[in-house]
Amino acid sequence: MSLEKKIRNFLQGPRKGEAYELKSGLVSQYKHERKDAIQRVIQAMTLGKDVSSLFPDVLKNIATYDLEQKKLVYLYLMNYAKTHPELCILAVNTFVQDTEDPNPLIRALAIRTMGCIRVNKMVDYMEIPLQRTLKDENPYVRKTAAICVAKLFDLNPQVCIEFGFLDDLKNLVNDGNPMVISNALNSLYEINDLNKSKDLDILIINYDLIKNLLLVLNECTEWGRITVLKCLNDYNCNSAEEANLIIQRVIPQLQHINPAIVLSSIKTILKHNQLLQKASQDANLKKLSSPLISLISNPIPEAQYVGLKNIRIILEKYPDILSKELRVFFIKYSDPLYLKLEKLDIMIRLSNENNFNLLLNELKEYSMEFEPSLIKKSIKSIGLIAIKLPTSIIKCINLIIELIDNRGGELIINESINCLTTILRKYPGKNDLITLILPIISNNFKIDEATHESIMSYIWLMGEYPNYFTGLTKILSSLWENNFNEFNNEIKLIWLNSIIKINLNKNLNNEIYSNLLQKTLNEITENCDDIDLRDKAYIYWRLLSVNDEQLTDKIILHKLPPIDSVIKNFSPQILNELINELGTLSTIYGKPSSTFIEAPSNEIKQVTEEKEIKDENLLDFDDEEEEGGTTTKNENILDELSDLFTNNSKSETDDILNLFNEMNITQPSQPSQTSSQSSQPSNSKNIDDLLDLF
Repeated sequence: MSLEKKIRNFLQGPRKGEAYELKSGLVSQYKHERKDAIQRVIQAMTLGKDVSSLFPDVLKNIATYDLEQKKLVYLYLMNYAKTHPELCILAVNTFVQDTEDPNPLIRALAIRTMGCIRVNKMVDYMEIPLQRTLKDENPYVRKTAAICVAKLFDLNPQVCIEFGFLDDLKNLVNDGNPMVISNALNSLYEINDLNKSKDLDILIINYDLIKNLLLVLNECTEWGRITVLKCLNDYNCNSAEEANLIIQRVIPQLQHINPAIVLSSIKTILKHNQLLQKASQDANLKKLSSPLISLISNPIPEAQYVGLKNIRIILEKYPDILSKELRVFFIKYSDPLYLKLEKLDIMIRLSNENNFNLLLNELKEYSMEFEPSLIKKSIKSIGLIAIKLPTSIIKCINLIIELIDNRGGELIINESINCLTTILRKYPGKNDLITLILPIISNNFKIDEATHESIMSYIWLMGEYPNYFTGLTKILSSLWENNFNEFNNEIKLIWLNSIIKINLNKNLNNEIYSNLLQKTLNEITENCDDIDLRDKAYIYWRLLSVNDEQLTDKIILHKLPPIDSVIKNFSPQILNELINELGTLSTIYGKPSSTFIEAPSNEIKQVTEEKEIKDENLLDFDDEEEEGGTTTKNENILDELSDLFTNNSKSETDDILNLFNEMNITQPSQPSQTSSQSSQPSNSKNIDDLLDLF
């Protein structure tokens, strides 16, 4: 590089980066340049770039009459307030002035921003602006201030109560504007969740409040209606008249386009409907049919899934609501897999004597699909219909046989074996079913292609109906020699039960069965690592050694009651909780909110702060200066550790050596008594020995 180029590069100075350009624009003397710079800062912030270093320069542009620029600056302050808590105080005067601005949008924007700045120092300056905006003449400002009270309570509950903001918020529930009422209710619910003190009454729901909410329900916004409906659902009616009034006012909300409002309305109606007479209850339940169907007509698959989850819970509590709407739940080709599986669950619950033929035709089509999960679920559903409806057994079995003959395949055969076995468990001892099902299973079962579930079903059938199997000894011997060691513990348990039943069968007397039983008992008791399986083998062995046929028949061969149903249902208590939590995550998870909701935010915040303090202490390696000299923490720690290894206390050393003797542990080499008494090891040597371990 020539001397001329070096001089030019030197005179140019360092290159300016993006941060320098933004900073220059923020302090420009021209308004349009400052506004453009602020827009670029917000754009960079939105993209995830760290622009917190520009905080002082952005803060200088907060005092402006341009509403758009003020919104951008406020947005920046809310995002980076925690990084510069001291500088946030400089914006307080602007906030206070903006709460007195003639424009209600600016007043609302100022109080909202003050509430969103999560800095403790900001609390001291919120008293006058918040009191002023809570009583503002404009409802938009009042509803914004109502939300700000909940944010202040989360930041400092004591200040919120002392300044009377909580009482002002309760008064807003009786406001004349529906938007203010709904926001005040929402804030009270949030404060109630954050409140730890049981002595503080946050929200008292009485009939006067309910009557006021019923009047403004139709005038609220969408999310405001959800809050009002939640309050209506939380109210416990004192009479059937009150319940009927609430239901009649809520029924028009069932036609709303928002699924959340529909679900909240259904939840409210179902709760208060219990206080009415039987005829009124049935009439109200019929009105829920169309709203429930509208939940699955949503074009968004995720919204349909939420609707199906809620419908599944409602159908378990009220199975007759959608008894005539089976076709609505038929699977579409464009449906995602999770929707198809959920629709199958609902269709099984809607099956009855009048529509099972239609449903079986649909399941036949679904069994011909290419998705393995859908095929398995469809075949399993055929078995569930046979268990639920006794009149459909033969048609269900014939449909399964048709699937095996027409399509076959490893997947269909294995699921068909499981399905047919489940039917025999439901209807044991029916010779017509046994003679129809067992030949199908025997001809199509292949151990090499079988799954664990189908192997378990096949072995159970051999133990339950050994007389119907030809070549039983050959089958059992082959399974023992080739596959027993590969069986998991569940299959071994089924094998143990079946081989004992075969040996106790009086129609079968064969030494091969006795030898297999003896080998099975020996193998399980000696080599099995499953404790329960091993204990059960010992129990059977001791029962068989008693030689009491009556005892063994009563315990082992005693006929068990048939299964009632294999359709999964919730317990009554959990079902009632889920009905009261319709439209929430509880219906998606299928369990009450109390089982998965974590501690309140205050408790989480306290635990987080304690953890941060502990981490700071653990990472604090700074030197500590003490009077009389400088001593580091590390030296103090090592001095304390070295005291453990000094021989100043002979009795402690003797106790340790005696403990080694009692535990039969080789003692470490110890110096003689004279040497230990005459020479004391130095602290530095003990420290070196300790550090050698690492």
